[in-house]
Amino acid sequence: MNDASGSRPRPLLLRPTSLKVLSVLILVFSVWCIYLDAQVRHKFEGKRWALPAQVFARTLEIYDDKALNADNLLSELTMLGYTHLPEASQANSYAYRKFSDSRHRFELNVPAHQSADGYHKASRFKFEINNDLVSKLQGIESNQALYTVEPLKIGGIYPKSKEERVFIPYDSIPTALIASLLVTEDRDFNHHYGIAPLSIARAAWANLMAGRVVQGGSTLTQQLVKNFYLSRERSISRKVNEALMALMLEAHYDKPSILETYMNDVFLGQSGSLAIHGFGAASFYYFGKDLSACSISEYALLVAMVKGASYYNPRRFPERALKRRNLVLSLLKNEGVLENDAYQAAINEPLSIIDKPKLITNPFPAFMDMVKRQLEKDYREDDLRTEGLKVYTSLDPQVQYQLESTISSRLPTLEQAPQNEELQVAAVVTSTGTGEVVGMIGDRRARYRGFNRALDAKRQIGSLIKPAIYLSALEKPETYHLASMISDEAFGLEFENGQTWEPRNFDNQTHAQVPLYLALAKSYNLASARLGLALGIDTVHETLERLGIKQDLNPYPSLFLGSQTLSPIDVTQLYQTIASNGFSIPLRAIREVSNAHGETLSRYPFKLDQVISPEAICLLQDALIKTMQIGTGRSAYRSLPEQLLVAGKTGTTNDNRDSWFTGYSGNYLATFWIGRDDNQETHLTGSSGALQLWTEFMKRVPQYSLTLDAPKDIGYYWFDNSSGKLTDERCKNASALPIWGEPDRSNFQACEQGFSSVKGWLKSWF
Repeated sequence: MNDASGSRPRPLLLRPTSLKVLSVLILVFSVWCIYLDAQVRHKFEGKRWALPAQVFARTLEIYDDKALNADNLLSELTMLGYTHLPEASQANSYAYRKFSDSRHRFELNVPAHQSADGYHKASRFKFEINNDLVSKLQGIESNQALYTVEPLKIGGIYPKSKEERVFIPYDSIPTALIASLLVTEDRDFNHHYGIAPLSIARAAWANLMAGRVVQGGSTLTQQLVKNFYLSRERSISRKVNEALMALMLEAHYDKPSILETYMNDVFLGQSGSLAIHGFGAASFYYFGKDLSACSISEYALLVAMVKGASYYNPRRFPERALKRRNLVLSLLKNEGVLENDAYQAAINEPLSIIDKPKLITNPFPAFMDMVKRQLEKDYREDDLRTEGLKVYTSLDPQVQYQLESTISSRLPTLEQAPQNEELQVAAVVTSTGTGEVVGMIGDRRARYRGFNRALDAKRQIGSLIKPAIYLSALEKPETYHLASMISDEAFGLEFENGQTWEPRNFDNQTHAQVPLYLALAKSYNLASARLGLALGIDTVHETLERLGIKQDLNPYPSLFLGSQTLSPIDVTQLYQTIASNGFSIPLRAIREVSNAHGETLSRYPFKLDQVISPEAICLLQDALIKTMQIGTGRSAYRSLPEQLLVAGKTGTTNDNRDSWFTGYSGNYLATFWIGRDDNQETHLTGSSGALQLWTEFMKRVPQYSLTLDAPKDIGYYWFDNSSGKLTDERCKNASALPIWGEPDRSNFQACEQGFSSVKGWLKSWF
């Protein structure tokens, strides 16, 4: 009804109050859109993900005459997730035939892979292993002198979010994978602006007709927004935000950028506590290979899991996953992406999922500890956890496996002695020539993530110190040589505080005058202490520092009998210099670090510096070889072949608290320590304890003998062991020894035929 004036009331929306409310709503909506837009741009243009650093073992090289054990190779192929087939007809597979204990035939089908040396194409080749040596190497598609097997992923340095992601830039994403994704999840991706009303209507109708949810209407952009920005809450407001942010994302960024982000972010599985995000990580997790090496059927399976990674998990529900994969392949055929022949071939392929996922969280904690410590010198922790670095290391999985197997099988035997329960152990293995750490254990439980005794357990090293004393003497050729006679008689020292130091030999016996080399080989304490005192503590300190010991050294005479505390890695560094012919080679675990795009950031090259004269080292190495042949290490040859020349030294501390052994061949240097965390007696000497582990390990890994390349100033002569004088080679008590320079011929000890020089004899014998 009109009022008295006859005027009409204003429409509701035009009333002042309504206009104010509408203005406020528009303002709030605008502010909210500005906020959402800022959120979209901030995350998309910043660091989108925390990419974990990936850590890889060394790349296995196969070439003729390589020392390689068939059983060890089979173990590594198992760790890599390879499948045993009658013929190596597919990637990540091998064929194997055993003819005898010494002869084996292999065929490998290796996918394309990245290593510290660069990119390697897929390859298929065959070879034999005869007596632990590779022979008859032949490529099936192309012949090469050397083939590589992809490096085993041995862990990562993960962000707190515990997400595994291998970043793949858009230009490196296979077009077949993109086609599979778009035809399955968003056919109109290249034409819509973030939302697709027709797709929503089509999905709604399909769901209505089916009586359940059978189809989704969200675009890939909406899915990305949901996963990348929003929570999993199901509400109208979240759907509105999703649509708005999808429109904003499309307004600011091009399609390739959006697709790249989606394909690196989508959730595709769970490995323990690690969430698998992106197709790059998923290809390694399910197929054990780089995304670029996958087939169209494998791309289809990965796309199939986008709908529900848990529901279509091919390991748990293979039939479900196969049906969904075949649906993706049929969509590709219907859209003309796949020809009929290619479709038939792809649909007949098995799922080919590797049995053992490659995403293992740091199975070698002691070695990873060393890697992290070396990385922290050059990289910030945040970068290690978020920048997607690729770290290529020197770890040899075959060596590590045998190291672990040695300890698990032999340590219980050593514990059978009374009161020897719960011994602890640490071990470090390096490459003799390069100083690269190829294996490490820091606890009797090799996979235990706790105190790393290999790096941090500082224990007295006993007789392991003695080579430094004898080296100090041999660097003075005018005074000492290997046949020099030194006293092994008892003595005592009284200090200013009234205390007396009276060293004793292990067997409480004395041996009068003994040749210098024999005193070291037999590890006589009295002779070593007397020699150290004659040389002076400062001289021995200086030698130890050149050998690589950086910490403060014991200033007392007890140093000469091993009261110095060192960790197994310190001991290994000391002996590495000896094994490397007097070259200081810093121990290293890393070869190269690259960024997420494969660009090299830093290399850790082989470094060496001659710190000990080659002549003195040659003499010392001869004495350490004799330690293994006639001295405290001789029991090793009960198991090792006689033709394998090795050098080494035992170490035992007071009351048998610590059992040590360090020794090396032409390939490997290994240090073993056995003890107890409470520092109580182990009832083991270096020979009865650590040497047993070292021997068992060394016989498990194929290797070459140690070779002695004598410098030109070194000659070999016969000496009498009782007098240290030159003698004839036919004398009963004579030994051939290397001498630096010309020996003193004035004190020649006749023995039937008189003097005979055998310069070069020992060298040719070795």
